[in-house]
Amino acid sequence: MLRCPSLGYTPVMRRIPRRGWVTGAISATAAMLVAAVATLAPRSVLAEDIAVPVALQVELMVKVAAYDNNLPARAGDKVRVLVVTRAGSGDSTRAAAEVTGALAAKATIAGLPHEESAVSYGDAAALARACRAGRTSIVYLTPGFSDAEVADVARALDGVDVLSVSAVPGYVPRGIVLGFDLISGKPKLLVHLTQARKQRVALSADVLKLMKVYE
Repeated sequence: MLRCPSLGYTPVMRRIPRRGWVTGAISATAAMLVAAVATLAPRSVLAEDIAVPVALQVELMVKVAAYDNNLPARAGDKVRVLVVTRAGSGDSTRAAAEVTGALAAKATIAGLPHEESAVSYGDAAALARACRAGRTSIVYLTPGFSDAEVADVARALDGVDVLSVSAVPGYVPRGIVLGFDLISGKPKLLVHLTQARKQRVALSADVLKLMKVYE
């Protein structure tokens, strides 16, 4: 589970009913990743499938990105974040606004300046082309996508150097690299390790100890 032993505090948030797992232990080094959780107040959940409030997702995403050994080479002079929305989904639109708002409050990602842009999903191939053309470092999928669409995105991003992040925990088993869930009211990081390798995301061992790993 995610907690900060040095502060003796575990954030408690309302959990939308989902199936959970047994959480892993957190090492003292990895606890640095989630120290900021203690200072975050819970926010309302936007959609039934979003387990962790979006502001907290952004906080954790930024922390995890700093442990991606390939991010500096991928980003170059700037971390570019692409937020993908689903046309016609109010939950998607609201999540996108929260993501960009929360990122705007961050001075840097992995020590680098950053910029955010949003795109409405057309198809997976077009998204992969946009990631390549825009030298995207992180692509964030908002709620509203079908299982088939998520699987299409994962296939299209095979070989694309990008960290894909999911607003919805159920996207991770279908091939999105990073996601977030709650277990007993506590945040849990999820990673699809096989897809991470395909997308040249190299997370450190300390971070992987925090995560529920899918292969």
